[in-house]
Formats: sequence, structure tokens, C-alpha cells
Amino acid sequence: MSATISVPQQRFNLRAALHAREAGVLAALVLLFILGAVLSPSFVQADNLLSVGQQIAQIGIMAVGATFVIVNGEIDLSVGSTYALAAISTGMAIAAGVAWPVAILIGLGVGVLAGLLNGLAVVVLGVPSFIVTLGTLSVFRGVALLISGGAPISLSSSQPGVAEFTLLGQGRLFGVIPMQLIIFAVVAAVGVVLLSRSRFGFNTYAVGGNPEAARLVGIQVKRVKVGAFVLSGLTAALAGVLGLSFLSYVQGVTGSGLELTVISAVIIGGAALFGGSGTMLGTVIGVAFIGLLQNILNINGISSFWQTVVTGLVIIAAVAADTWQRKRKTRA
Repeated sequence: MSATISVPQQRFNLRAALHAREAGVLAALVLLFILGAVLSPSFVQADNLLSVGQQIAQIGIMAVGATFVIVNGEIDLSVGSTYALAAISTGMAIAAGVAWPVAILIGLGVGVLAGLLNGLAVVVLGVPSFIVTLGTLSVFRGVALLISGGAPISLSSSQPGVAEFTLLGQGRLFGVIPMQLIIFAVVAAVGVVLLSRSRFGFNTYAVGGNPEAARLVGIQVKRVKVGAFVLSGLTAALAGVLGLSFLSYVQGVTGSGLELTVISAVIIGGAALFGGSGTMLGTVIGVAFIGLLQNILNINGISSFWQTVVTGLVIIAAVAADTWQRKRKTRA
């Protein structure tokens, strides 16, 4: 028995970009940029744009991992809790005198373990990822509160290694470009290669498009799904480590609600909630769109409550556009 799997071919030349689903989001991003420049001259200043880059870096890093999960046709609601758990684990290790590079590895290891648990629960127990990660959202958050005793963790520059550790979150290359933005760029570049140029990426699209067909042609569906969740946990943990490095502070409730922003960025970037489509370039555009939108609202003194409303409306519009496109293709 044979099966045919249609997998999007990702080509990063101008002609392909202009015809990609992400072209619409890119056009909206350009219009948003123009709107921001018109509403406030300070918006286009280099300092402000670099500040936006630093602000979106952690969300962007998390969104890279979440893209693999969503293209697989799954969802990970636990990334905000994983963010907090990894940050607290790293902070506690540094506070206990562990060398900061080792502490970072501990935090990243926590993220990998969290992702592995999510993936195994989905593929072994057969429980929908929405339910699994909704549960681990609370579990990981609870563990973070338990190991910290509910107390915040603060790092002092007088502690050994803390000054070096904080450079990851607070430092600027050549005194200009935020280190967080550089790390995001590197992670996104790795994500592009994995999703569009590797066998794992090919399998990810195949599994998201048609799991049964993927299985029939020999793809290890369960392994691909678990791998996606591990990547999601790893990137959430890396973002948590950077968050701790930036603020030198973390508590058990840190990261609450981040999962919604992360998923929003991926969906706005053109990925389908049903799986099988989406690109890393689209995710980066989606992250930038959310960052610029929030920045424009902040500069113009719009209430954070209205920012939440506007972001929600943008998500609905993005999903509606995806649904319309799918119906159009079906009719064609």
C-alpha cells in the first residue's frame, strides 16, 4: 500500500515569498509600520525599534518551538509554565553556587524533560494535546511554586557569575544590538533549517498534513510528534533563562499567559491550527507584527486592556483568513 504526501516546498527567494501565504501578513506588517510612523515620529527611531526587538525576542524564541508543534497539528499550552519552571530552576542553581553555564544547562534540561513528558503523554496515552498541555500547564506551574516555596528568586550582582549571566539578557553587541535579539535570530535561523531543509521538517509537514498517510510511507509519526514537543519545551526554557538573565528576578507566576501570545504569533504568521502548513518565516513575521502592534499602542498611550482586545481581534481575523483560504482551495 502506498500513499502520497503533499509537503509545502519552502523556497526563500523573492518570487516564492511574494506568492506565499505569509505575503499577506508581511503586507500587513508593512502597513502597520507605516501607521506607527505616521502616528508617532518616535516610533521609527533606532532606539525604539531595537527596544521592540528585545521585547519580542523571548516570545519569538518560544514561537519557533511552538511552530513545530502546530505544524504537527498539535498544541502546547504549557510553554508559559515551562518558561517559569526553567527560569526558577536556573535561578535556584545559581543562588546555590552552581556555575552559571551549568545552571543554564539545568534550566534547558528542565525544558527538554517537560517537552518529553508532554509528547509521551500525547502519543502513548492517546490524549489530545490540548488536554495534556492544559493539565501540564498547571502541573509545571505547581512544581515551580513548590520548589521555590512560592517565594521570588532574586540574583545579586555580588553573587559569583551573576554579572556574566546577566549579559545574555541585558548585554548589547557593540553596545547597540540587544543580545536577546541576536539569540532570537540564531534560534530562528536554526528553526528555518530544521523545518524547511531537514528530514525532520519534511516529516513534520507530512505528519501534520495526514498522519495516517505519513505512517503508511514509513514515517515514525510518534517520534516526530515527541520531537516537536521537546523542541517546544527547549525553546520555552531558553526564553525563561533569558527572562531571568534580563530581570535577575523570577517567581512562580512568571510567564502566565505567555502561551496565548506565542500561539497567536504562530497563527498570525500563517500556520494552520489543523496542522500541515506554516513556515518559520511566517512565525517571525507574526512575532514582529505583535511586537510592533503593542509598541504602537504603548507609544500612543492606549490602555493595556485595549491592547488585549486588539490582539484578540487580530487573532480572530488571522484564523478567519486561514479558514477562508482553505474553503477557497476546497472549492477550486
